[in-house]
Amino acid sequence: MAELIASARRAFWKSPHHAAMALFTLGAGFATGEPLYFLAGATAYVLGWVYLPDMAFFQKWRDRRSSAETKAAEAAELSQFSKRREAILASLNSQLRERYHLLAKVCRDIEGAAENQDASEFGLTSGTRLRKIDELMWMYLRLLSIQQSVEMFLETERGEDLRGSAAEAEEEMTALEAESKARGTSTQSETRERLLSSRRERLGVLRKRLQRFEEAESNLELVLAEQERLAEQIKLIRADAVATKNAGALSARIDASVAHLNETNKWLSQMDQFRDLAGDLPLGDARIGFETPGSPPPLAAGSPTRSKQRAREGQT
Repeated sequence: MAELIASARRAFWKSPHHAAMALFTLGAGFATGEPLYFLAGATAYVLGWVYLPDMAFFQKWRDRRSSAETKAAEAAELSQFSKRREAILASLNSQLRERYHLLAKVCRDIEGAAENQDASEFGLTSGTRLRKIDELMWMYLRLLSIQQSVEMFLETERGEDLRGSAAEAEEEMTALEAESKARGTSTQSETRERLLSSRRERLGVLRKRLQRFEEAESNLELVLAEQERLAEQIKLIRADAVATKNAGALSARIDASVAHLNETNKWLSQMDQFRDLAGDLPLGDARIGFETPGSPPPLAAGSPTRSKQRAREGQT
């Protein structure tokens, strides 16, 4: 209680109400040049400090100001998030951008269906539900970005045949260690010791690179699996949105899909190189959207990438 009172007094001190009160009490009393009037003004000033911060009109002004500051902070955070999302989307290659835009079209279908449903009886607005769709698409975009990064890493490492180099280094170390053992430490020259140490360190580096390569392969497999799961969940939400008029059932489906995001965020945060992609979403319940105006458009229907994708789907 004491903290609330102190907070109200601090807010009153910085408010225009305090400035006006000081002007009309202390200022007016001082301007008269009469000690009696100045004393009366000082007394009115003290009484104002006691009563005005607790009055309803000041509390309403304070609430409005606090609400305006909160909205301004949320708007700034949302703007910063949109720029970050736009940068990630623009950094994707054309094939991955096309996949994102194709799934965004599914989300637009969900938006259209949600707008035709009345969720008032469930205490849940369509905006709240669609915010969760935005969250699913944000995760999908991050997974696409991770896929591109991991594929670039794997492509670079594959060009050097790490497994073959590591196997050759293993054979060389085995031969050098056998030779060193046969000669004995007493006859081992300083040059041979340095050679053995250098080759041992090289083998250790190759093993670490190979370990990271294999981890990247496993991560890529998991990322692709998560992408497919998310895409199918969003398409299932669209099917439910179109097929049912029950807003509660649709909300339950969306909640079930969003529940998986916590686990996905958890393993993303455990991947050091992608930890920055596991950031929190903007605060509040406002829509964050899933498409940024001016973002690169999807490929044309007759593009080579689209043709290859259709060919793969035909083979499966």
